[in-house]
Amino acid sequence: MNNPIGVFDSGVGGLTVAREIMRQLPNENLVYFGDTARVPYGSKSKSTVLKYSRQIVRFLRTKNVKAIVVACNTASALALDEIAAELDIPIIGVVKPGAKMAVETTNTGNVGVIGTVSTVKSGIYNDYIRELNADITVVSKACPLFCPLVEEGLLEDRVTDDIAARYLQVMKEYKVDTLVLGCTHYPLIRNTIKRFMGDDVVLVNPAFETAKSLKELLTQRNLLNQEKQRPQHEYYVSDGVESFIAFADSVLPCHVTDTKVIDIESY
Repeated sequence: MNNPIGVFDSGVGGLTVAREIMRQLPNENLVYFGDTARVPYGSKSKSTVLKYSRQIVRFLRTKNVKAIVVACNTASALALDEIAAELDIPIIGVVKPGAKMAVETTNTGNVGVIGTVSTVKSGIYNDYIRELNADITVVSKACPLFCPLVEEGLLEDRVTDDIAARYLQVMKEYKVDTLVLGCTHYPLIRNTIKRFMGDDVVLVNPAFETAKSLKELLTQRNLLNQEKQRPQHEYYVSDGVESFIAFADSVLPCHVTDTKVIDIESY
């Protein structure tokens, strides 16, 4: 089935999820939407994130997508369940796959989760992890400055090192052996986080795990694209085309040639 997969995020961080989908499902066509005019979602209320997510889903449905990936931890935490109940096509988020891998990875039972204020406040990673294994201790920390640092391109910078040290010290104090990168921006500063946490701590990338789960889901539903032709990817944003393309080119394995601005408020 060659209908595209819809992928959406509050901005550009979800491109890390799109990248993993392209790598693991190279035949699939994608339609990506980044809500760059209304980013960040991490500090917004549940009702606002739900409203925004519904608008984006309505837009993606106009592209005849066969499945939707909520490539945003905040929207996965605050809106996914309600939207899933309203849809007749598969939809997955990034939280459950990441939580599952954290449970499978930890040896000590001490798991750390870093994310936006909303994701951490929702407690959704804690809930999923403890649902799978009630004996695991989950330590959560909001890291709101990581997103703007990534979007400013400060991936390898002393400022980012200093902020990481401040945020992640609590993870060392609790001796976590597994750390979930609970925001799609965070894999882009994986090296910085790894340097501070050390080689003994496993970093879980929910973007990678989500692409893996998507492949399983499409296989089960017989929705995989069996055509061997070059995939077609479409990109849409609510603002800031030039900065989106520049960022996308630094993240994706393919060059982004055309990105369109749409009025997402009209959906």
